[in-house]
Amino acid sequence: MINKIVVVGAGQAGVQAAQTLRQKGYEGELVMLGNEPQPPYQRPPLSKKFLSGEVEPDALFIRPEAFYEMNNIDLKLNAQVDRIDLENKSVTLVSGETVTWDKLLLATGTRARDLPLPGADLEGVVTLRSIGDVELIKKLFVPGKKLVVIGGGYIGLEVTAVAKGMGLDVVVLEAQERLLKRVVSPDVSSFFHNLHAGRGAELHCGTGVTSIEGEDGKVTGVKLADGTELPCDLVLSAVGAVPNSELAAAAGLDVDDGILVDGAGQTSHEDVYACGDCVRFFSERYGRSIRLESVQNAIDQAKAVAVALTDPANDHSHDYDPLPWFWSDQHHIKLQIAGLSNGYDEAVLVGDTSADSFYVAYLEKGKLIAVDSINHPRSHMMARRVIGQEWKEGLLPPA
Repeated sequence: MINKIVVVGAGQAGVQAAQTLRQKGYEGELVMLGNEPQPPYQRPPLSKKFLSGEVEPDALFIRPEAFYEMNNIDLKLNAQVDRIDLENKSVTLVSGETVTWDKLLLATGTRARDLPLPGADLEGVVTLRSIGDVELIKKLFVPGKKLVVIGGGYIGLEVTAVAKGMGLDVVVLEAQERLLKRVVSPDVSSFFHNLHAGRGAELHCGTGVTSIEGEDGKVTGVKLADGTELPCDLVLSAVGAVPNSELAAAAGLDVDDGILVDGAGQTSHEDVYACGDCVRFFSERYGRSIRLESVQNAIDQAKAVAVALTDPANDHSHDYDPLPWFWSDQHHIKLQIAGLSNGYDEAVLVGDTSADSFYVAYLEKGKLIAVDSINHPRSHMMARRVIGQEWKEGLLPPA
């Protein structure tokens, strides 16, 4: 009998897990601990419509506040966990409060990776991960100001698009030789490079940064590896995210670039589970251990863990092994990705990149493993059904 489940983390995964637990008939005590002052909210719009001002904070909330009361979920905000005690089955908050549990679910997500540069702590150097971050950035985004974005990944490019639309001068610095190199083909990289350059952004790839310069505690510029200094008013650090796994590691749970779990989300302790961006699990589909940062994974894995927690047999017979999918909105372009392209040996371009609607199919030993769809939703939806099949003409729709 499970009398009390405590969920650490009040994001997409935590909320979905709590909702599914109730839907599956769990009637015990259910506590959710969130370390921010706001009710649980969606993060993808932060770098897009929330930053641009198209949506208000209330529109970001995953569920209305009444949802938690109706489902008897004890949602505690500003509840930062300090440590986990596995022996006594409790968590201690920074405030000193102790919360006991029968089963513990870690849905702690990720945080922005630190920028390992002198001057990274100057005023005007920002990251984008929370509502609070965006509220600060909005105040700093003044037309005519000069923004340097360090990192040419999804967040960096999404913010670049919004900033240009708000009238800022933007310079993007990417250490790799092309944008989005870790996740897309050269054709797709080139397309997004031309998209942002065509909207007035200044892009530098294969460029190292040695320091962030400042005066009186405020940022004034960014120094490049070749000695060039780019004057600026603001710097956005967009160099990726790291899993919030420190609590788990300190408690003695197995951790390796994420909290290690089995196919049911169970950690190395039988009464502790984890799900979402903070976990790493073995995928039979890909034959390797993976960690996924996406809304789709947070929702689906949370459901799977909730089912495992409410399964009397608890035999873990249905391993979680999803087909991942992601998306990114930049200017008028929607990029949708199905599958993981890592390890591809052939990339097939279908359509004309100048038409703003095409897709790239990634193959490994003749099999379709991933598809990047640019303003082409039909190929994305079909790809999610046919990935894993042998590539042949007509497998996906024409561009």
